[in-house]
Amino acid sequence: MATSFTFFISQISLIITLTCIVLFSSFVYTKTTTHPFKNIYAFGDSYTDTGNTRSNTGPSGFMFVSNLPYGRTFFHHPTNRYSDGRLVIDFVAQALSLPFLPPYLDQKADKSSGVNFAVAGSTAIIHSFFARNNMTLNITPQSLQTQLNWFNKFLESKGCKESIATAARECEAVFNDALIWVGEIGVNDYAYSIGSSVPHKTIQQFAINSVTGFLEALLKKGATYVVVQGLPPTGCLTLSMYISPPDDRDDMGCAGSVNKLLSTHNTLLKAKINLLRKRFPEATIIYADYYNAYAKVMENPKKYGFKELHKTCCGYGGGPYNFDYFNACGSPNSKSCADPSEYVNWDGVHLTEAMYKAVAGMFLNETYCQPRFTYLLSKKQKSG
Repeated sequence: MATSFTFFISQISLIITLTCIVLFSSFVYTKTTTHPFKNIYAFGDSYTDTGNTRSNTGPSGFMFVSNLPYGRTFFHHPTNRYSDGRLVIDFVAQALSLPFLPPYLDQKADKSSGVNFAVAGSTAIIHSFFARNNMTLNITPQSLQTQLNWFNKFLESKGCKESIATAARECEAVFNDALIWVGEIGVNDYAYSIGSSVPHKTIQQFAINSVTGFLEALLKKGATYVVVQGLPPTGCLTLSMYISPPDDRDDMGCAGSVNKLLSTHNTLLKAKINLLRKRFPEATIIYADYYNAYAKVMENPKKYGFKELHKTCCGYGGGPYNFDYFNACGSPNSKSCADPSEYVNWDGVHLTEAMYKAVAGMFLNETYCQPRFTYLLSKKQKSG
């Protein structure tokens, strides 16, 4: 694998009308008196994290998430989201007439309508694996297993406990009206393995197995409506373009070696999801195709209002990428652009609110969920 690709990976730590639910039209929604879901429980990494990490606890490459201009576009103040505004999960919550999901670690938050367990820098594979293999440089200790443990504690507070037959009714009450949203997870696993003796194929196998085990645990508990995001083509991010050689380009004009790795990961993930659908036929499991939704924007950026595909809105140095790893977004020397809605990339690794909105719209309104998100909503409507 090329040295530049190694450096990149090491630094990466993201309708039609239905009666009595939500009206979608060009991702404009109207709230109705009947809500399809009462709760959303979200998991993932920085593309989904709504505040479980802060500047002093998140990935070391982006240590200014608690500073403006993070959050400038919608919230007008930093919310510890790795963007200028809302994330995909925020648009999903709004479309379903639910409030934004509070981070699990916010002990004072109202969690009656859902909880966000996602952690920036989180891995699919458990942290002890990286520790045993001396791969703990710049690693967030939380993993998908951590998020599952948090969720289990939350479930226990609702009366849904492990191995207690009398808790079945409580568990059913938790999941019947809940949407489980599993955001992208796994990019950081590849990142932390670079420079070690552990090959990418091993990381791939363990990461896929970890995600599969996580999904299986949720389904066994009673999860009925589940959306699982694949990995986006992170070879199109500013950092990738900045450090990759000019001859490492795919059909999208992005770092091809990176995108090939993640595309293979997604293929394996989809195969595992198909197996889970057979094992749990009572559940509706949706695959959200982040890779191809992102690629659609790259193919026709003007349709979505984008002018800059690789240059960061918030960064330092100007030039074709406006990116300097040692002067990251939010640091004293950095500056943000006048109009983030024209940019795909926010800080070099994370996306703008405009890009998250475009992707969310494709998930909810178009065919980038398989089966379509409207199918999940219709299933929920029929079940009551």
